[in-house]
Amino acid sequence: MAALQRRWHHSRFVLLYMLLGTLWGAGVPAGPIRYSIPEELDKGSFVGNIAEDLRLEPQELAERGARIVSRGRTQLFALNPQRGSLVTAGRIDREELCAQSPRCLVSFNILIEDKLNLYPVEVEIVDINDNTPQFLREELEVKILENAVPSSRFPLVEVSDPDVGVNSLQGFRLSGSSHFSVDVSSETDGPRYPELVLEHALDREGESIHHLVLTAMDGGDPVRSGIARILVTVLDANDNPPVFTRPVYLVSVPENLPIGTPLLSVNATDQDEGVHAEVTYSFVRITEKVSKIFCLNVFTGEISISANLDYEDSSFYELEVEARDQPGLQGRAKVLITVLDVNDNVPEVVVTSGGKSVVESTPPGTVIALFQVYDRDSGLNGLVTCSISKSLPFELEKSVDNYYRLVTNTVLDREQVSLYNITVTATDKGVPPLSTETLITLHVSDTNDNPPSFPHSAYSVYVPENNPRGASIFTVTAHDPDSDENARVTYSLGEDTIQGVPLSSYVSINSDTGVLYALHSFDYEQFRDLQLRVTAQDSGDPPLSSNVSLSLFVLDQNDNAPEILYPGSSGPCIPDVLADLGSLEVPHDSEASGLTLYLVVAVAVVSCVFLAFVIILLALRLRRWHTSRHLQGSGGGLVGVPASHFMDVDGVRAFLQTYSHEVCLTADSRKSHLIFPQPNYADTLISQESCEKSDPLLLQEDSGFCKEEGSLVQSVPGNIRKHNRR
Repeated sequence: MAALQRRWHHSRFVLLYMLLGTLWGAGVPAGPIRYSIPEELDKGSFVGNIAEDLRLEPQELAERGARIVSRGRTQLFALNPQRGSLVTAGRIDREELCAQSPRCLVSFNILIEDKLNLYPVEVEIVDINDNTPQFLREELEVKILENAVPSSRFPLVEVSDPDVGVNSLQGFRLSGSSHFSVDVSSETDGPRYPELVLEHALDREGESIHHLVLTAMDGGDPVRSGIARILVTVLDANDNPPVFTRPVYLVSVPENLPIGTPLLSVNATDQDEGVHAEVTYSFVRITEKVSKIFCLNVFTGEISISANLDYEDSSFYELEVEARDQPGLQGRAKVLITVLDVNDNVPEVVVTSGGKSVVESTPPGTVIALFQVYDRDSGLNGLVTCSISKSLPFELEKSVDNYYRLVTNTVLDREQVSLYNITVTATDKGVPPLSTETLITLHVSDTNDNPPSFPHSAYSVYVPENNPRGASIFTVTAHDPDSDENARVTYSLGEDTIQGVPLSSYVSINSDTGVLYALHSFDYEQFRDLQLRVTAQDSGDPPLSSNVSLSLFVLDQNDNAPEILYPGSSGPCIPDVLADLGSLEVPHDSEASGLTLYLVVAVAVVSCVFLAFVIILLALRLRRWHTSRHLQGSGGGLVGVPASHFMDVDGVRAFLQTYSHEVCLTADSRKSHLIFPQPNYADTLISQESCEKSDPLLLQEDSGFCKEEGSLVQSVPGNIRKHNRR
């Protein structure tokens, strides 16, 4: 029945605090979201409608990546994404969590992952009466002198109840003897503890032992209680108990004292003599944990530390020391120990959220990572500041509850820096300050923001004519500083035509390597240059491209034999040429007309010189012929010399043919052209062999001419000495 009542009472508390939590979280407070629940709820118990308080739909908690972040302790709560509620992650023991603090608050933050927003939450853990008052020892022995006066007080063993408020220890009840009563000593600087009060004078001879039962009760519903049995022994008179020199001893020590360091010594004196004055010391009302930290010398009263002090664990200790003489009289004093904080904890950095890469096109102000810093020290020793290198394109923004955001302060460029090692330095304000460094590695992802580029703005390529088909003639290369697909370059030729024929029928390009190939054998006499446009395009999305111009020049080779155009075989070369010159039209282009004029004048001059030369040569021939006839008539030595030994009209014709090959004119029925083919020096020169085969008489008269021509033959390079006849 009692168990059923307790469960009903517990259920009423649960419903009450669930209702209070719901009403409390109905609005969106300006500060933290607050809830209140009783302790010892089952795992998964409702705490509050967190989705409603965050102005979200329940399904948005999972979609937006909501989760709980807290530091330094086991997670006590969890999110129920289906219902959008905050629930307990396990049973919560308020006494284990907050000891006997009047108010027990658990603080944490709700992180919305997609926006990296933090919302502080506070949950108050309300005490329930789940602990029974308990004495440190259940069997007590008290020795009282028979001459003790009524109203004398005798301290009893400590009793503890971890609950707080009305559920904590409220009173005592004593039974077993009318000589005694129990009272609670209330002190402003410490807890209450029971004292045995002597109501009537004792008589050892009448009754030397008294058996008492002491009951401690709390104020819960139902009431919980604990008992201790007290054995009172009546002693013979020893009327002076030990007395301490001070009722309260105060000492302050740093937390980093070595083990075994003495803290202070307490001292009590007894006015009695002999064994009644021999005093020993001991701790009273001390927990097992504290008894492992401090050590008391039984005979000297010296208190030293037997374990390391830790300010972050406990900054204050209250000890009670008892001095007892041999008959059993005792006195008590308090020792208050204050532990001073030492900067012995380095700051800690915990990266809560954030990616390991960022796109280079990310705008300034983008949050890269979220992390929290904290220091277990207190005061200035626990005040932490964070910093990163000023040379990096990032900065830190302070958020709530010692959270920092790492954000970009400029546009990143992967082609300049593709990897950042960001060292976050957390430093406290202690003396000397302690710091810690945390490395955040960030990769910069590529975007297609660079087109391919050629090392030169234009290229000139020289290819000899009569090249083989399919020959590689040149290679163009473009570089793209992007990576992966954004840097993969393909090449193509611009669409164009040459003499009405598509350019692609003459030249092709390998799209992967940029190698140009000749698809035909080029002919210098057909065309002498090609103008190409090469396009380099990457494989990004969208793709980027760039162009470069390429001039291909065809080099001439000696692959055409000379042709004689003037004079023709049917009649002279020269009047028709002059007639054609007169019929030439002057182009309207000033530069072209000037060039044409120069060419016409040059041809006319050469023709006139040539005509004069021919006339002079004919005159010389006639003169020689006339001289030879005169010699023949006079019976000279030239009689019988063959006529073929003299230069005749055929020699003149050969010379004319040779010279007309150097500079000649062609004309048709509609237009005239000036033709300047390569000269054939072999046809222009008289070979040494022809001179040697000439008539002796002619050699005598023209010996100077043959010698001069022979020297000219010797000075001409070998590749033009051959005598070509048409």
